[in-house]
Amino acid sequence: MPRILAVDNENRMCRLIKTSLELEGYQVDMAFSGGEALTKISNTEYDIVITDLKMEPVGGMEVLENVRQSQPHCEVIMITAFAAQDTALEAMKKGANDYLIKPFQMDELSLRIRRILKQKQMEQENKRLRAREKPPLVFPGIIGKSRVMRRVFEQIEQVSPTETAVHIRGESGTGKDLAAKAVHLKSRRKEGPFVTINCAALPENLLESELFGYEKGAFSGAHKQKKGLFETAENGTIFLDEIGDLPMSLQAKLLRVLQNNEIIHLGGTEPVQVDFRLITATHRNLEEMITSQDFRSDLYYRINVFPIEMPPLRERREDIPELIQFFMKDFPDKTLTAQARLQLMEYDFPGNIRELQNILARTAISAEPLIEAFQLPRGNVTASPESGTAWETLPDEGIQLDELEKKLIIAAIDKAMGNKSRAAELLGITRRRLYSMMERFGIK
Repeated sequence: MPRILAVDNENRMCRLIKTSLELEGYQVDMAFSGGEALTKISNTEYDIVITDLKMEPVGGMEVLENVRQSQPHCEVIMITAFAAQDTALEAMKKGANDYLIKPFQMDELSLRIRRILKQKQMEQENKRLRAREKPPLVFPGIIGKSRVMRRVFEQIEQVSPTETAVHIRGESGTGKDLAAKAVHLKSRRKEGPFVTINCAALPENLLESELFGYEKGAFSGAHKQKKGLFETAENGTIFLDEIGDLPMSLQAKLLRVLQNNEIIHLGGTEPVQVDFRLITATHRNLEEMITSQDFRSDLYYRINVFPIEMPPLRERREDIPELIQFFMKDFPDKTLTAQARLQLMEYDFPGNIRELQNILARTAISAEPLIEAFQLPRGNVTASPESGTAWETLPDEGIQLDELEKKLIIAAIDKAMGNKSRAAELLGITRRRLYSMMERFGIK
Protein backbone atom coordinates (compact mmCIF):
# COMPACT_ATOMS: atom_id res chain seq x y z
CA MET A 1 0.00 0.00 0.00
CA PRO A 2 1.52 3.39 -1.00
CA ARG A 3 2.42 5.60 1.98
CA ILE A 4 1.91 9.35 1.71
CA LEU A 5 2.85 12.26 3.97
CA ALA A 6 0.66 15.39 3.90
CA VAL A 7 2.39 18.55 5.17
CA ASP A 8 0.51 21.81 5.76
CA ASN A 9 0.38 24.31 8.62
CA GLU A 10 -3.37 24.55 7.97
CA ASN A 11 -4.62 21.60 10.04
CA ARG A 12 -7.91 21.55 8.13
CA MET A 13 -6.13 21.11 4.77
CA CYS A 14 -4.01 18.27 6.15
CA ARG A 15 -7.04 16.42 7.49
CA LEU A 16 -8.95 16.96 4.23
CA ILE A 17 -6.11 15.42 2.20
CA LYS A 18 -5.77 12.51 4.64
CA THR A 19 -9.52 11.73 4.67
CA SER A 20 -9.84 11.97 0.87
CA LEU A 21 -6.80 9.82 0.07
CA GLU A 22 -7.53 7.18 2.69
CA LEU A 23 -10.89 6.61 1.01
CA GLU A 24 -8.88 5.61 -2.08
CA GLY A 25 -6.83 3.08 -0.12
CA TYR A 26 -3.66 5.07 0.59
CA GLN A 27 -1.93 5.15 3.98
CA VAL A 28 -1.60 8.84 4.91
CA ASP A 29 0.41 10.50 7.71
CA MET A 30 0.08 14.16 8.61
CA ALA A 31 2.58 16.86 9.62
CA PHE A 32 1.30 20.29 10.71
CA SER A 33 4.65 22.05 10.18
CA GLY A 34 7.82 21.75 8.12
CA GLY A 35 9.82 20.80 11.21
CA GLU A 36 7.42 17.97 12.08
CA ALA A 37 7.66 16.80 8.47
CA LEU A 38 11.47 16.57 8.67
CA THR A 39 11.16 14.40 11.78
CA LYS A 40 8.68 12.03 10.14
CA ILE A 41 10.79 11.82 6.95
CA SER A 42 13.84 10.83 9.01
CA ASN A 43 11.92 7.96 10.66
CA THR A 44 9.55 6.69 7.94
CA GLU A 45 9.85 5.75 4.26
CA TYR A 46 7.29 7.46 2.02
CA ASP A 47 6.28 7.03 -1.61
CA ILE A 48 4.92 10.58 -1.98
CA VAL A 49 5.18 13.75 0.10
CA ILE A 50 2.55 16.46 -0.45
CA THR A 51 3.81 19.68 1.09
CA ASP A 52 2.67 23.27 1.31
CA LEU A 53 5.21 25.81 0.05
CA LYS A 54 4.73 28.72 2.47
CA MET A 55 5.38 27.55 6.05
CA GLU A 56 7.38 29.04 8.90
CA PRO A 57 10.04 28.54 10.09
CA VAL A 58 10.71 25.46 7.91
CA GLY A 59 9.23 25.95 4.44
CA GLY A 60 8.23 23.58 1.67
CA MET A 61 11.49 24.07 -0.23
CA GLU A 62 13.45 22.83 2.78
CA VAL A 63 11.14 19.82 3.06
CA LEU A 64 11.68 19.14 -0.66
CA GLU A 65 15.48 19.34 -0.36
CA ASN A 66 15.44 17.01 2.66
CA VAL A 67 13.32 14.44 0.81
CA ARG A 68 15.62 14.54 -2.21
CA GLN A 69 18.67 13.89 0.00
CA SER A 70 17.26 11.28 2.39
CA GLN A 71 14.67 9.48 0.22
CA PRO A 72 15.56 9.96 -3.48
CA HIS A 73 12.92 7.39 -4.51
CA CYS A 74 10.16 9.51 -2.93
CA GLU A 75 8.25 11.97 -5.14
CA VAL A 76 7.12 15.43 -3.97
CA ILE A 77 4.01 17.40 -4.91
CA MET A 78 4.15 21.10 -3.95
CA ILE A 79 0.92 22.93 -3.08
CA THR A 80 0.68 26.70 -2.78
CA ALA A 81 -1.79 29.53 -2.82
CA PHE A 82 0.74 31.66 -4.71
CA ALA A 83 0.65 31.00 -8.46
CA ALA A 84 4.07 32.48 -9.19
CA GLN A 85 5.56 30.51 -12.08
CA ASP A 86 9.15 31.22 -11.07
CA THR A 87 8.49 29.60 -7.68
CA ALA A 88 6.96 26.54 -9.32
CA LEU A 89 9.88 26.34 -11.74
CA GLU A 90 12.39 26.53 -8.88
CA ALA A 91 10.57 23.68 -7.10
CA MET A 92 10.58 21.54 -10.27
CA LYS A 93 14.29 22.16 -10.81
CA LYS A 94 15.02 21.12 -7.23
CA GLY A 95 13.26 17.82 -7.83
CA ALA A 96 9.53 18.31 -7.24
CA ASN A 97 7.47 16.01 -9.43
CA ASP A 98 4.42 18.26 -9.70
CA TYR A 99 2.66 21.25 -8.16
CA LEU A 100 -0.91 22.33 -7.43
CA ILE A 101 -2.34 25.78 -6.79
CA LYS A 102 -4.86 26.27 -3.96
CA PRO A 103 -7.75 25.92 -4.00
CA PHE A 104 -7.83 22.63 -5.87
CA GLN A 105 -10.20 19.68 -6.10
CA MET A 106 -9.27 16.47 -4.31
CA ASP A 107 -9.95 14.48 -7.48
CA GLU A 108 -7.27 16.54 -9.22
CA LEU A 109 -4.78 15.66 -6.46
CA SER A 110 -5.80 11.99 -6.76
CA LEU A 111 -5.18 12.11 -10.50
CA ARG A 112 -1.66 13.47 -9.99
CA ILE A 113 -0.91 10.78 -7.39
CA ARG A 114 -2.12 7.99 -9.66
CA ARG A 115 0.10 9.27 -12.47
CA ILE A 116 3.14 9.43 -10.19
CA LEU A 117 2.56 5.90 -8.89
CA LYS A 118 2.05 4.62 -12.45
CA GLN A 119 5.33 6.21 -13.51
CA LYS A 120 7.15 4.75 -10.46
CA GLN A 121 5.72 1.31 -11.23
CA MET A 122 7.02 1.50 -14.81
CA GLU A 123 10.46 2.60 -13.61
CA GLN A 124 10.66 -0.24 -11.08
CA GLU A 125 9.63 -2.77 -13.71
CA ASN A 126 12.29 -1.45 -16.09
CA LYS A 127 14.93 -1.69 -13.34
CA ARG A 128 13.87 -5.26 -12.59
CA LEU A 129 14.14 -6.22 -16.25
CA ARG A 130 17.51 -4.47 -16.67
CA ALA A 131 18.89 -6.30 -13.63
CA ARG A 132 18.25 -9.61 -15.40
CA GLU A 133 19.91 -8.56 -18.63
CA LYS A 134 23.43 -8.09 -19.94
CA PRO A 135 24.99 -4.63 -19.71
CA PRO A 136 23.49 -2.52 -22.51
CA LEU A 137 25.42 -1.84 -25.70
CA VAL A 138 26.08 1.85 -26.31
CA PHE A 139 26.46 3.53 -29.71
CA PRO A 140 27.23 7.21 -30.35
CA GLY A 141 24.12 9.31 -30.95
CA ILE A 142 21.61 6.46 -30.52
CA ILE A 143 19.53 6.70 -27.36
CA GLY A 144 17.43 3.82 -26.07
CA LYS A 145 17.33 0.96 -23.58
CA SER A 146 14.05 -0.63 -24.66
CA ARG A 147 13.86 -4.26 -25.72
CA VAL A 148 13.41 -3.41 -29.41
CA MET A 149 16.39 -1.05 -29.38
CA ARG A 150 18.58 -3.61 -27.61
CA ARG A 151 17.79 -5.93 -30.50
CA VAL A 152 18.96 -3.24 -32.95
CA PHE A 153 22.18 -2.77 -30.94
CA GLU A 154 22.82 -6.52 -30.99
CA GLN A 155 22.37 -6.61 -34.77
CA ILE A 156 24.79 -3.68 -35.22
CA GLU A 157 27.30 -5.46 -32.99
CA GLN A 158 26.96 -8.67 -35.02
CA VAL A 159 27.25 -7.24 -38.53
CA SER A 160 29.73 -4.39 -38.05
CA PRO A 161 32.98 -6.45 -38.10
CA THR A 162 31.98 -8.11 -41.40
CA GLU A 163 31.94 -6.72 -44.95
CA THR A 164 28.30 -7.68 -45.42
CA ALA A 165 25.92 -5.22 -47.11
CA VAL A 166 23.48 -3.79 -44.55
CA HIS A 167 19.96 -2.61 -45.35
CA ILE A 168 18.21 -0.44 -42.72
CA ARG A 169 14.45 -0.10 -42.83
CA GLY A 170 12.10 2.06 -40.83
CA GLU A 171 9.71 4.99 -40.89
CA SER A 172 10.97 8.52 -41.44
CA GLY A 173 12.56 10.00 -38.34
CA THR A 174 13.50 6.72 -36.65
CA GLY A 175 17.29 7.28 -36.87
CA LYS A 176 18.30 5.09 -39.80
CA ASP A 177 21.26 7.39 -40.52
CA LEU A 178 22.51 7.02 -36.94
CA ALA A 179 22.36 3.23 -37.21
CA ALA A 180 24.34 3.37 -40.46
CA LYS A 181 27.01 5.55 -38.85
CA ALA A 182 27.17 3.16 -35.88
CA VAL A 183 27.83 0.19 -38.20
CA HIS A 184 30.66 2.14 -39.84
CA LEU A 185 32.24 3.21 -36.54
CA LYS A 186 32.24 -0.39 -35.25
CA SER A 187 33.70 -1.80 -38.48
CA ARG A 188 37.27 -2.36 -39.63
CA ARG A 189 36.74 0.57 -42.01
CA LYS A 190 36.11 3.09 -39.21
CA GLU A 191 39.29 5.03 -40.06
CA GLY A 192 38.09 5.41 -43.64
CA PRO A 193 35.51 7.92 -44.91
CA PHE A 194 31.78 7.65 -44.23
CA VAL A 195 30.08 9.05 -47.33
CA THR A 196 26.33 9.58 -47.36
CA ILE A 197 23.88 10.66 -50.05
CA ASN A 198 20.09 10.91 -50.06
CA CYS A 199 18.84 9.32 -53.27
CA ALA A 200 15.55 11.22 -53.04
CA ALA A 201 17.17 14.64 -52.71
CA LEU A 202 18.71 15.00 -56.20
CA PRO A 203 17.32 14.75 -59.75
CA GLU A 204 18.46 11.71 -61.72
CA ASN A 205 21.16 13.43 -63.80
CA LEU A 206 22.80 15.07 -60.79
CA LEU A 207 22.55 11.90 -58.71
CA GLU A 208 24.32 9.90 -61.43
CA SER A 209 27.19 12.37 -61.71
CA GLU A 210 27.52 12.52 -57.90
CA LEU A 211 27.68 8.73 -57.57
CA PHE A 212 29.89 7.87 -60.54
CA GLY A 213 31.84 11.06 -61.22
CA TYR A 214 32.57 12.40 -64.68
CA GLU A 215 35.30 13.20 -67.18
CA LYS A 216 36.17 16.65 -68.42
CA GLY A 217 33.76 17.65 -71.19
CA ALA A 218 31.22 14.93 -70.32
CA PHE A 219 28.49 17.57 -70.35
CA SER A 220 28.08 21.32 -70.39
CA GLY A 221 29.83 22.73 -67.34
CA ALA A 222 32.12 19.71 -66.80
CA HIS A 223 35.34 21.74 -66.98
CA LYS A 224 37.47 19.15 -65.22
CA GLN A 225 37.36 15.56 -64.07
CA LYS A 226 35.52 14.88 -60.83
CA LYS A 227 35.55 11.76 -58.66
CA GLY A 228 32.24 10.16 -57.75
CA LEU A 229 31.11 9.23 -54.24
CA PHE A 230 32.00 5.56 -54.76
CA GLU A 231 35.61 6.66 -55.23
CA THR A 232 35.41 9.14 -52.36
CA ALA A 233 34.32 6.26 -50.10
CA GLU A 234 37.49 4.27 -50.92
CA ASN A 235 38.43 2.02 -47.95
CA GLY A 236 35.39 3.34 -46.10
CA THR A 237 31.62 3.15 -46.22
CA ILE A 238 29.03 4.62 -48.57
CA PHE A 239 25.51 5.10 -47.20
CA LEU A 240 22.74 5.35 -49.80
CA ASP A 241 19.78 6.77 -47.90
CA GLU A 242 16.26 6.38 -49.35
CA ILE A 243 17.46 3.87 -51.94
CA GLY A 244 13.82 3.13 -52.73
CA ASP A 245 13.82 6.44 -54.62
CA LEU A 246 16.74 5.44 -56.87
CA PRO A 247 15.63 5.60 -60.54
CA MET A 248 15.50 2.27 -62.41
CA SER A 249 18.30 3.31 -64.79
CA LEU A 250 20.64 3.95 -61.85
CA GLN A 251 19.55 0.74 -60.15
CA ALA A 252 21.03 -1.19 -63.08
CA LYS A 253 24.30 0.77 -62.86
CA LEU A 254 24.50 0.28 -59.08
CA LEU A 255 24.02 -3.46 -59.57
CA ARG A 256 27.00 -3.56 -61.95
CA VAL A 257 29.13 -1.67 -59.40
CA LEU A 258 28.28 -4.22 -56.71
CA GLN A 259 28.95 -7.16 -59.04
CA ASN A 260 32.27 -5.93 -60.45
CA ASN A 261 33.59 -3.49 -57.81
CA GLU A 262 34.23 -0.94 -60.51
CA ILE A 263 32.64 2.20 -61.94
CA ILE A 264 32.86 4.17 -65.19
CA HIS A 265 32.81 7.97 -65.11
CA LEU A 266 30.18 9.80 -67.11
CA GLY A 267 31.80 10.53 -70.44
CA GLY A 268 34.51 7.94 -69.78
CA THR A 269 35.26 4.45 -71.09
CA GLU A 270 37.88 3.09 -68.67
CA PRO A 271 36.65 1.21 -65.57
CA VAL A 272 37.88 2.43 -62.18
CA GLN A 273 38.30 -0.09 -59.34
CA VAL A 274 36.54 0.86 -56.09
CA ASP A 275 36.66 -0.61 -52.58
CA PHE A 276 33.86 0.34 -50.21
CA ARG A 277 31.27 -1.13 -47.90
CA LEU A 278 27.63 -0.51 -48.80
CA ILE A 279 24.88 0.46 -46.34
CA THR A 280 21.43 1.35 -47.65
CA ALA A 281 18.21 2.58 -46.04
CA THR A 282 14.61 3.29 -46.96
CA HIS A 283 11.22 3.96 -45.44
CA ARG A 284 9.50 2.36 -48.44
CA ASN A 285 8.33 -1.24 -48.90
CA LEU A 286 10.79 -2.63 -51.44
CA GLU A 287 8.93 -5.95 -51.76
CA GLU A 288 5.84 -4.10 -52.98
CA MET A 289 8.01 -2.00 -55.30
CA ILE A 290 9.44 -5.20 -56.80
CA THR A 291 5.90 -6.46 -57.46
CA SER A 292 4.99 -3.16 -59.15
CA GLN A 293 8.30 -3.31 -61.07
CA ASP A 294 9.61 -0.10 -59.50
CA PHE A 295 12.61 -1.81 -57.91
CA ARG A 296 14.89 -4.49 -59.30
CA SER A 297 14.69 -7.83 -57.50
CA ASP A 298 18.35 -8.66 -58.29
CA LEU A 299 19.49 -5.39 -56.70
CA TYR A 300 17.23 -6.04 -53.70
CA TYR A 301 18.94 -9.38 -53.00
CA ARG A 302 22.34 -7.68 -53.28
CA ILE A 303 21.59 -4.96 -50.73
CA ASN A 304 19.29 -6.85 -48.33
CA VAL A 305 21.90 -9.33 -47.08
CA PHE A 306 21.61 -8.19 -43.45
CA PRO A 307 18.41 -6.22 -42.74
CA ILE A 308 18.02 -4.03 -39.63
CA GLU A 309 14.57 -2.71 -38.69
CA MET A 310 14.49 0.62 -36.84
CA PRO A 311 11.37 0.62 -34.64
CA PRO A 312 8.97 3.58 -34.58
CA LEU A 313 8.92 5.63 -31.38
CA ARG A 314 5.41 4.42 -30.47
CA GLU A 315 6.88 0.90 -30.07
CA ARG A 316 9.60 2.08 -27.67
CA ARG A 317 7.79 4.53 -25.40
CA GLU A 318 10.03 3.65 -22.45
CA ASP A 319 12.87 5.46 -24.27
CA ILE A 320 10.95 8.76 -24.44
CA PRO A 321 12.05 10.13 -21.00
CA GLU A 322 15.72 9.66 -21.90
CA LEU A 323 15.17 11.26 -25.32
CA ILE A 324 13.42 14.23 -23.67
CA GLN A 325 16.34 14.68 -21.28
CA PHE A 326 18.80 14.56 -24.19
CA PHE A 327 16.97 17.10 -26.38
CA MET A 328 16.21 19.47 -23.49
CA LYS A 329 19.94 19.92 -22.82
CA ASP A 330 19.77 22.65 -25.46
CA PHE A 331 17.26 24.53 -23.26
CA PRO A 332 18.64 24.39 -19.69
CA ASP A 333 16.28 27.14 -18.49
CA LYS A 334 13.14 25.20 -19.50
CA THR A 335 11.50 22.35 -17.53
CA LEU A 336 8.60 20.00 -18.35
CA THR A 337 5.98 19.25 -15.72
CA ALA A 338 5.32 15.62 -14.82
CA GLN A 339 1.95 15.83 -16.58
CA ALA A 340 3.68 17.15 -19.74
CA ARG A 341 6.20 14.30 -19.69
CA LEU A 342 3.46 11.73 -19.21
CA GLN A 343 1.43 13.23 -22.07
CA LEU A 344 4.43 12.87 -24.39
CA MET A 345 4.73 9.24 -23.25
CA GLU A 346 1.15 8.67 -24.44
CA TYR A 347 1.52 10.41 -27.82
CA ASP A 348 2.09 8.21 -30.91
CA PHE A 349 4.62 10.45 -32.74
CA PRO A 350 3.87 9.74 -36.42
CA GLY A 351 7.09 11.65 -37.19
CA ASN A 352 9.05 9.59 -34.64
CA ILE A 353 12.20 10.92 -32.94
CA ARG A 354 12.53 13.83 -35.35
CA GLU A 355 9.00 14.94 -34.44
CA LEU A 356 9.76 14.68 -30.70
CA GLN A 357 12.88 16.82 -31.17
CA ASN A 358 10.96 19.42 -33.18
CA ILE A 359 8.08 19.55 -30.68
CA LEU A 360 10.45 20.10 -27.75
CA ALA A 361 12.47 22.76 -29.59
CA ARG A 362 9.39 24.63 -30.82
CA THR A 363 7.69 24.54 -27.41
CA ALA A 364 10.82 25.46 -25.47
CA ILE A 365 11.44 28.48 -27.69
CA SER A 366 7.90 29.83 -27.44
CA ALA A 367 6.85 28.70 -23.94
CA GLU A 368 7.42 30.07 -20.47
CA PRO A 369 10.18 28.40 -18.40
CA LEU A 370 7.72 25.77 -17.16
CA ILE A 371 6.32 23.70 -20.06
CA GLU A 372 2.87 22.30 -19.27
CA ALA A 373 0.80 19.56 -20.87
CA PHE A 374 -1.64 21.87 -22.67
CA GLN A 375 1.26 23.26 -24.73
CA LEU A 376 2.05 19.82 -26.17
CA PRO A 377 0.25 17.59 -28.70
CA ARG A 378 -2.31 15.10 -27.43
CA GLY A 379 -3.27 12.11 -29.57
CA ASN A 380 -2.50 11.84 -33.29
CA VAL A 381 -4.99 14.25 -34.81
CA THR A 382 -6.89 17.40 -33.96
CA ALA A 383 -10.58 18.12 -34.48
CA SER A 384 -11.37 20.39 -37.38
CA PRO A 385 -13.48 23.39 -36.32
CA GLU A 386 -15.49 23.18 -39.54
CA SER A 387 -16.35 19.52 -39.66
CA GLY A 388 -15.56 18.07 -36.27
CA THR A 389 -13.60 15.35 -38.05
CA ALA A 390 -9.85 14.77 -37.90
CA TRP A 391 -7.06 16.46 -39.81
CA GLU A 392 -3.34 15.83 -39.57
CA THR A 393 -2.06 18.89 -41.44
CA LEU A 394 -3.07 22.52 -41.26
CA PRO A 395 -5.71 23.29 -43.94
CA ASP A 396 -4.64 25.67 -46.73
CA GLU A 397 -7.36 28.12 -45.69
CA GLY A 398 -6.07 28.13 -42.09
CA ILE A 399 -8.15 27.83 -38.91
CA GLN A 400 -9.75 30.04 -36.27
CA LEU A 401 -7.76 29.00 -33.20
CA ASP A 402 -10.18 30.50 -30.64
CA GLU A 403 -13.11 28.72 -32.27
CA LEU A 404 -11.16 25.45 -32.32
CA GLU A 405 -10.33 25.75 -28.61
CA LYS A 406 -13.95 26.53 -27.78
CA LYS A 407 -15.20 23.48 -29.72
CA LEU A 408 -12.62 21.23 -28.07
CA ILE A 409 -13.64 22.42 -24.59
CA ILE A 410 -17.33 21.82 -25.33
CA ALA A 411 -16.52 18.38 -26.79
CA ALA A 412 -14.46 17.47 -23.70
CA ILE A 413 -17.24 18.56 -21.30
CA ASP A 414 -19.80 16.57 -23.30
CA LYS A 415 -17.55 13.50 -23.34
CA ALA A 416 -17.02 13.83 -19.58
CA MET A 417 -20.79 14.19 -19.06
CA GLY A 418 -20.28 17.52 -17.31
CA ASN A 419 -17.48 16.35 -15.00
CA LYS A 420 -15.05 19.29 -15.14
CA SER A 421 -12.11 17.40 -13.66
CA ARG A 422 -12.47 14.65 -16.27
CA ALA A 423 -12.88 17.25 -19.03
CA ALA A 424 -9.68 18.98 -17.92
CA GLU A 425 -7.89 15.62 -17.93
CA LEU A 426 -9.08 14.91 -21.48
CA LEU A 427 -7.68 18.28 -22.60
CA GLY A 428 -4.41 17.87 -20.70
CA ILE A 429 -4.95 21.05 -18.62
CA THR A 430 -5.72 21.84 -15.01
CA ARG A 431 -9.28 22.29 -13.73
CA ARG A 432 -8.44 25.90 -12.88
CA ARG A 433 -7.31 26.58 -16.44
CA LEU A 434 -10.46 24.90 -17.80
CA TYR A 435 -12.70 27.24 -15.77
CA SER A 436 -10.64 30.22 -16.97
CA MET A 437 -11.04 29.20 -20.62
CA MET A 438 -14.77 28.52 -20.14
CA GLU A 439 -15.19 32.02 -18.75
CA ARG A 440 -13.18 33.53 -21.63
CA PHE A 441 -15.33 31.77 -24.26
CA GLY A 442 -18.61 32.31 -22.38
CA ILE A 443 -19.25 28.57 -21.98
CA LYS A 444 -21.87 27.90 -19.31
